[in-house]
Amino acid sequence: MVRGGAAAYLCGVMPKILFVAQHRLGRSPGQRFRHEQYVDYLAAHGFECHFAPMLPTPEMDRVFYSPGRYWGKANILLRSLALRWRNYRQADQYDVIFIYREALTVGGPWFERLFRRSRAKLILDFDDSIWIPTVSEANKALGWLKNADKTKAIIALAHLTIVGNEYLAQYARQFSPRVVVVPTTIDTDLYQPRPQPVGRGSHFGDGYQPVVEIGWSGSVTTVEHFKHLLPALEVIKQKYGARVRFKLIGDGQYRHPSLGIQGQPWRPATEVIDLATLHIGVMPLPNDDWTRGKCGLKGLQYMALGIPTVMSPVGVNVDIIRDGENGFLADTTAEWVDKLSQLIESPGLRARLGQAGRQTVLDGYSFHAQKERYLQLFRSLLA
Repeated sequence: MVRGGAAAYLCGVMPKILFVAQHRLGRSPGQRFRHEQYVDYLAAHGFECHFAPMLPTPEMDRVFYSPGRYWGKANILLRSLALRWRNYRQADQYDVIFIYREALTVGGPWFERLFRRSRAKLILDFDDSIWIPTVSEANKALGWLKNADKTKAIIALAHLTIVGNEYLAQYARQFSPRVVVVPTTIDTDLYQPRPQPVGRGSHFGDGYQPVVEIGWSGSVTTVEHFKHLLPALEVIKQKYGARVRFKLIGDGQYRHPSLGIQGQPWRPATEVIDLATLHIGVMPLPNDDWTRGKCGLKGLQYMALGIPTVMSPVGVNVDIIRDGENGFLADTTAEWVDKLSQLIESPGLRARLGQAGRQTVLDGYSFHAQKERYLQLFRSLLA
């Protein structure tokens, strides 16, 4: 006899999905590019979607990511426990419970085990090496509350685990055979190439040359990755002077006076506009267990906008980029200087790699390329 969510699906009743995540809609890049952009498509194909963010307001974000403020964080924890308990009590109302990374940012897989007792099918999705212990600067004193080791238990509990690349899949398959790879995707209807701004010019060599803007997008926590590129950017600045400028999006407090960098905060409302001014996009990464789990989001954003992209040859980046065809890979400082110099000096090369990069996103890393497969995963789980 077919029971639970499968029965609802086969009988034509609209199945319900509860998305369990840390942030409210539109707040987290990981959530936006991993599952939020598919919500309307799921709804259009018969799924009713509900959301249970642990941090539902901007004020809770500010408390959670500020140093100290322990009473406020204790209040958030109590509210989160109450929310997740309520989610468990209502779990039988849902056909699928979709967990992004973890149900609760502290402790063990308590609520995942409770959800598994319900009639709902359990999906786990992650796009980083979340089994490696990490904690933000603001919450280092509370790091002992986290339990990254619970990831393997959640994978074993899940009816389906969706990951962003093969490196993550290899880890997950140690604990479950029910693992699939769905790459992080870009909405290419929103991310459309725009005319490149020429910007102010400067006298260089024998003539007047337009300024080339080299940019990086990330967050306060990932700005450390950007710093790996500083030696190369210093050489580029010495080599080209006023012909280049640098842009950093994601940390409004970051400053590098000698390179003329004044960071700007990430703003969801202007994200595409802020990126579209770039002539070259960069994604430097150290090569370690954490970064090998990255899913190339920054690079894919640049590429979707037709911006020629240079990435470190780490993790999935080597699958996304075919060096010299749809972008560049650069490892050493000398390689970064060489690849950036080629792009600075050749508008034609920038245009060619930018067009090829966008086509790569359209073919395999776009919402439209993956939407039918994503929908089918939910349907298959219920049927």
